[in-house]
Amino acid sequence: MSEDPRYDAGMKVRREVLGDEHVDRATDNATDFTRPFQEYITRSAWGEAWTREGLDRKTRSCITLAILTALRAENEIPMHVRAAKRNGLTDEEILEVLIHTAVYAGVPAANSAVAIANKVLAEGE
Repeated sequence: MSEDPRYDAGMKVRREVLGDEHVDRATDNATDFTRPFQEYITRSAWGEAWTREGLDRKTRSCITLAILTALRAENEIPMHVRAAKRNGLTDEEILEVLIHTAVYAGVPAANSAVAIANKVLAEGE
């Protein structure tokens, strides 16, 4: 445990959502250059946004997948598809999020996200 309660709360949620293996890999591979960024996202994204009471984790995963798709942040989508499954989304619900996102973010972005999600979900079976 650190002396920073936001960091500790963030690490707990980060591990629950992304899994120990992913978080261990990210923290173990951190360098002097990247470690401050790992600490920042743990404290801010996971310790501030993901710990808020206003939305459940399933809803947060839907929003995250939609935003990542809209931003064409394709390198982040596999991790958050896995997180969505951990947070209770079904394969069908993930697809529905991506179809809905296509209307507002564009078919090309959603098409890429669907292909990535399909690959990740197939690997999980």
